[in-house]
Amino acid sequence: MKKEISEIRIYVACLASYNNGILHGRWIDATLGEDHIWDEVKAMLQASPIEDAEEHAIHDYEGFEGIQLSEYEGMERVAEIAEFIEEHGELGAKLYEHLGDFEDTKTYL
Repeated sequence: MKKEISEIRIYVACLASYNNGILHGRWIDATLGEDHIWDEVKAMLQASPIEDAEEHAIHDYEGFEGIQLSEYEGMERVAEIAEFIEEHGELGAKLYEHLGDFEDTKTYL
């Protein structure tokens, strides 16, 4: 039986809000591509309670099957990893963990 993958998403926070003691951010489906992620980040920043907010960071993520993301991971890479996990699941993530290189991992699967 195939294990069902949890939703693959990131929580992006507004740093201007965060630095002012306000939690403002948005969960974003990372499987919908880089353009979708950026559109959601921009919308989240525009809705910030802090005027002219521009900076953001990834404060949480789910469904990446153990692959670690940094706070400032590039959105292109986030989308690429999400697509990979969506296709290969935990097996792909474990192979990546073992090989330590995302490009090498993609060639094996």
